[in-house]
Amino acid sequence: VQLQASGGGLVQAGGSLRLSCATSLTFFSIWTMGWYRQAPGKQREMVAIVKSDGFIDYADSVKGRFTISRDNAKNTVDLQMNSLKPQDTAVYYCNAFRHRYSNYWGQGTEVTVSS
Repeated sequence: VQLQASGGGLVQAGGSLRLSCATSLTFFSIWTMGWYRQAPGKQREMVAIVKSDGFIDYADSVKGRFTISRDNAKNTVDLQMNSLKPQDTAVYYCNAFRHRYSNYWGQGTEVTVSS
């Protein structure tokens, strides 16, 4: 299974970025897809997830600013990030989850928000 994340970069505070994750998953629509991030010296944390039934959840810190979306026809999941803050600086990882033995991570894409 391959998850290829892209779209990271350097942006000023208040700016926007769109992350995209392309996957090689079969039966993509049944997977819970998510974006996680890990800032330097901190633990990895959930940013947003979208389940197979369309349920979406966000970390409180990104609600109202980030939007997760999935395209089951293209096997992709995106994360639109608006009103970025310096505290959003992290490596962002794409995740595909079904159960504890089917849990895959992408290689990460770096997001840096300058103040």
